[in-house]
Amino acid sequence: MNPLKRTASTCLAFLALATLAACSADPPAAGTASGAPRAAAPSTSAATPSAPGATQGARSAARPASAGMRARKPILGIADITPMGEKSEKIGVGAPIIVTFDRKVRDRAAAEAALEVRPEHPVEGAWRWVSDRQVVYRTRTYWRAHQKVLLSAHLSQIPGNEGAKDVSRRFAIGTANVSVVDTRKHVMKVRRDGRLAKTIPISAGSGGLVRNGVDVYLTTSGVHLAMGKKRVETMTSAWLGVTDPKDPLYYKLEIPWAVRISSSGEYVHQSAGAYQFLGRSNQSHGCVRATPAGAKWFYGISQRGDVVKVTGTKRKLDWRNGWSYWQLTWTQWKKGSALRAQPSATPTPTTESPR
Repeated sequence: MNPLKRTASTCLAFLALATLAACSADPPAAGTASGAPRAAAPSTSAATPSAPGATQGARSAARPASAGMRARKPILGIADITPMGEKSEKIGVGAPIIVTFDRKVRDRAAAEAALEVRPEHPVEGAWRWVSDRQVVYRTRTYWRAHQKVLLSAHLSQIPGNEGAKDVSRRFAIGTANVSVVDTRKHVMKVRRDGRLAKTIPISAGSGGLVRNGVDVYLTTSGVHLAMGKKRVETMTSAWLGVTDPKDPLYYKLEIPWAVRISSSGEYVHQSAGAYQFLGRSNQSHGCVRATPAGAKWFYGISQRGDVVKVTGTKRKLDWRNGWSYWQLTWTQWKKGSALRAQPSATPTPTTESPR
């Protein structure tokens, strides 16, 4: 089973109609930001214990328990780590690391200092708190492709949490899939490891349906990330509040090769007919429609965390819409950290390099 079918639980309280996109399967339920349809299976939430000999590089602020002190019952643990580990999936170069704790974090600085990210190739990165329980790691520039990244959560070094078990997860960065959707020229260009791999005729959001001052039929412009995919997705007009089949705005369609790129229901998917508009005009309800062959190919290569940049519309992608963290500048992103000084991600030593 393709690992992208499994979604990760996140804790973003989401915007209402103003951020809804117009294609659509139902948006994720409140409390999830994985962007995968509700019918998709949840991701594995248990973090794996640190392997013996795992790297313990420089960390700030966290203090180990005093020698001889009896370990107290842990007060803070991890409920979920997203993405999944190297044995379950490869992820894209824009992928965030999302850590969800099992309860409200009272000392964010200590918890954040206990989290260590070690890629094989050094890159500057920072954590940003998005809720009382959840913190997200984003790099300043995209990850280098074809490498391993080790996340270590030194929970036992958080003051008062000495009885906790440290956990870790190793991620596999796959091919650098970076796509640019030009809604004015009606084309999507997909580059893989820097080389143009395919140019696909598309049709984006037509616009023309304004709700609460927002044209919800426009595709949002900005840096999206692939969040999940389904071989066939059921898309309905329920997101508009339209459930009566007699309503002229009603629709319910089974759409092939659907790759979700936002929590509000935007996808890259096969066009449901109307192929004459592909490459010529924008006719969708907000999604990026593609040719059958193009959509199937794109689905096949897609990894969670792949970059899909949409250009040419007047509707801006909100950074809280799914995994749209690249919408913030680096300076803006770092302001969400609980630590004053952000350490760069430390490369994994050769002797303990991820396999």
